[in-house]
Amino acid sequence: MAFHDVRFPEKIALGATGGPLWSTNVVTTAGGHERRNQNWSASRGRWNVGSGLKTRDDLATLIAFFRARRGRAFAFRFKDWSDFQMPRQQIGVTDGTTATFQIVRTYTSGPTSQVRTIQLPVAGTVRCWTDGVERTEGGGASQFQVNYATGVITLGSSLRTPVGHAVEAQCDFDVPARFDSDDLGLTLENFFQGQWADIPVIEVRL
Repeated sequence: MAFHDVRFPEKIALGATGGPLWSTNVVTTAGGHERRNQNWSASRGRWNVGSGLKTRDDLATLIAFFRARRGRAFAFRFKDWSDFQMPRQQIGVTDGTTATFQIVRTYTSGPTSQVRTIQLPVAGTVRCWTDGVERTEGGGASQFQVNYATGVITLGSSLRTPVGHAVEAQCDFDVPARFDSDDLGLTLENFFQGQWADIPVIEVRL
């Protein structure tokens, strides 16, 4: 899909409202019971960035960003300040041949867990461990490499050879997102003030 590898302005994102969104069909029977059908296997984030606008400079920055993305046409990186850091977690186990491991974050509540694919890790924040030992990023046999456009870690030749070594990762990450409107819907009261209704941004699948 059309994607610009640029981050939505962090200052505006900090004031955005929103979070994870699910799609569920709920049917209520005549007896008052419910039948619920989950349509998505993974949630999508949705935010209102209009609430993040505080100054005239913020507005100018948003307009420039919106124009550059052509409204809904191009997706971009979005920092969800409520959930942008992945703690150290296991992402796989070496089998002697597999070299690549997708960064995933596991959310656990009681006996239930949900796995989220991390596609856009932030450069300079990715850390990786194999067999409990932290490795360095680079092209050496005992190092690892990261594809920052997919979230895939590639282990060096000496790291992938052992069998049964836990592969762990930690990082900050962005969300692939786009504007969910081709209209900003701005109401300017005067040069310094205005009213900004819902300016929706929604997570996308790359």
